[in-house]
Formats: sequence, C-alpha cells, structure tokens
Amino acid sequence: MIFRARIVLPITAPPVEDGAVLISGDRIQWVGAWKDLAPHASVPVEDLGEVILLPGLVNAHCHLEYTHLAGILAPPKSFPDWIKSILTAKSAWGFSDYAVSWIDGARQLLQSGTTTVADIASVPELLDVVRPSTPLRVHSFLEMTGIRSRRPAEEIVSEAAHLLSELPGNPETVGLSPHALYSTMPELLEVTARVAAEKRWKISMHVAESISEFEMFMYARGPMFDWLAPQRARRDCGSGSPVRICERHGILSPDFIAAHVNYLWQDDAHRLASHGAHVAHCPQSHAYFRHHRFPRVELQAAGVNVCLGTDSLASTRVSSAHHPRLSLFDEMTALSHSDSLITPREILELSTRNGARALGRTGLIGGLAINSLADFITLPYHGPLSDAEARVASHTGNVQATWVGGDCVWRNPDRT
Repeated sequence: MIFRARIVLPITAPPVEDGAVLISGDRIQWVGAWKDLAPHASVPVEDLGEVILLPGLVNAHCHLEYTHLAGILAPPKSFPDWIKSILTAKSAWGFSDYAVSWIDGARQLLQSGTTTVADIASVPELLDVVRPSTPLRVHSFLEMTGIRSRRPAEEIVSEAAHLLSELPGNPETVGLSPHALYSTMPELLEVTARVAAEKRWKISMHVAESISEFEMFMYARGPMFDWLAPQRARRDCGSGSPVRICERHGILSPDFIAAHVNYLWQDDAHRLASHGAHVAHCPQSHAYFRHHRFPRVELQAAGVNVCLGTDSLASTRVSSAHHPRLSLFDEMTALSHSDSLITPREILELSTRNGARALGRTGLIGGLAINSLADFITLPYHGPLSDAEARVASHTGNVQATWVGGDCVWRNPDRT
C-alpha cells in the first residue's frame, strides 16, 4: 500500500511536500516525494489529501491505570499531601476500576496520536487482561515499592520478574520500575539493576520529582523526610542528590528512564549523561505541582536524551474550560508555553525519536524510514511546507487517523 499526503514529516529526515510512504506488511519500505515513487508504483494508493503524515508519537512516561482519577485530587500544598491523597483514592478502587481506567487511557492515547507508551503498572494482575485489549504498543514497567510490606528486595524483584516473564508478547516490551527513592530502599535498587541487566530489560523510576524528595535526600529535612520517619529507614538521607544516590546504587545506565528530574544538583546532568540515562519530562504534571523551571537546557547541554511523557491524569488541572485527557499534543503545548527557548522541531523530537531512543527502539518507531514499523498519524493541513512543524507542535484535539503496524486503528469521525 502507498499512502500519499500533502506533506510527509519523517522526523528522521527533512519534510517532504506531496510525499508518499510505501508500506509492506507492518514495515515501511520507502519514504519520499510522490513524483519519485509514482512511476514505479504498482500497488494500491490511498490519497490522504490535505494532511501532514508523521510518525506515531512516543509517550515516555504514563500511568494508564489512573486515567479516571482526573479531577479527583485537588492541587496539594505539598507533594507528600498529594501522595496521601492518591493512596486514599486508590484504596476505594477494585480490579474493574483499574481495568476500565487503563483501557480508556489507551483509547485516549490512540485518538490523540500516541502509538507507543511506556506505562507504569502498579496492579500486576491487570496486565494479562488489558495489554491484549489495545493495538497501542505498550511497554509495561512493573512498579515496586517495599516500604510498607518490608519484604526482602530479592523477593520483591524475583516476583516481579517472574510475572513479567510469563506475559505473552515481545519480551522487550516489559521492564522494572522501582517507584522512587523515598518509597524503596537501596537494596531494591541494586537488585533491580542486576536483574534488569541479566534480562536486558529497561528500568523506569521517578527521580527528583519534587523539592520535598530533593531535600529529603540532599539535606535530611523537609515534609517528606518528616512524614516517612516512622515508615522508612533514613540512613541514605542527607547523603547526596537523588541522581547521585541512583548512581551510587548502580541503577543509572542506557537502559534507565528517569521520570521528571525536576531538581538537579551541580553535576547531576553530567552524571546522567555519562551513564547514558534518559529523562522523561511531563509538562502538565510539572505545572500542576508548580515545580521550579524544568532544567531541559542544562540536561541537553550535558548530552542527556530528554523525551516527553503525559504522566497520569491524577496530576493535571481540571476546570470548566479544560477537562484533561491523555495527549502528548497537550504536553507539547504546555511545554512551548513554559519553555520560550524550545523550537517546534525540538518539541517534535522529544515526542518521537527521543522517546524511541529511551525505549531502545531507534529505527523502529519515532520516525518514518526504511524498515521502521508502519506507525503513523495524520493531521489536517492546508499551509506551506515551512510552517508544517510549527503546526504539528501546536495541534489541539484528536488526530485525523492513527495507524499501528500498517493498520488504521482510529479515524476521527469528525474529520472524515
């Protein structure tokens, strides 16, 4: 099949006016100008008309289970207050609540152009049921804590690894997620790093998300330090920044995705870069908590691969004019409003090829190139080629259509 479009935006190459993409099975075989392909075309052609065709978006950090918590939690005074609120909200949910919420979140992502997501799973029993329910490419990171249960780290990680190993599908689409420094202990990080390396799995973890977390580990003080005093040994508090502690326990690597990283100390950015670790930034969640300015420039100047995520809808603002939904386009808009230095091209790279790199899928997703997976989306467009990237980076609402592996899995009924 050949797909012809007003503009093809490969991300991995310059935009193409009157472009075409040739697919065979679930892979792309050719990308370029229609005039260069048309004389040799002997397969069916679908002319998509006045649209931009670009790779499906890659969401590098999400909590699909919490989709239906949108608007439930009031913006907190402190980050620990929010943790207490979400734990209370979750205690009232059963298996079906999580399942319905997860499936609706996956639907929202497909409709808004995401084709691959790094999802943090806190309900392991859910994965067998929900993963087969969607054509979305889901990389599931099984969340682990251990503070309340006080179980040995080896036991926690072994149980998680066994569950993930039993899941059907591609073994490269599962990984481990020690929740955060404050909700785990050093032993869990060390065992996670070892097991993940043995199995060649990715690791995703919340790192330096809040000032409360930063102060807890850097200075042994603050509301999180005080709150967790009865629950958690504090021998690692006051021993350095969260990034430095992650390094100390061997968890930083090219297979590590650090979610948030809103607070850095001195050479933290260079530490992350030296180990090849990736950072997933979630602009709307960042705004919800009123964090300090996200250090994108410092991270990227040091050589860190920064990508974009939605986080969960439990940390987005709801108003009469704005009901949140999971959409990387909404994250792009929030990022452009908070970061005056970033360009549309950079925003698109954070949402596609950078996320692919973080998941170890460079060349397969996040770009339109020969032999990449046929995951792409379309947006209506009537403007010049020169404005195409800016138009995509400022898009609002659902996309016109979404393809995964060459199959159209969503068409917007309002734009057909």
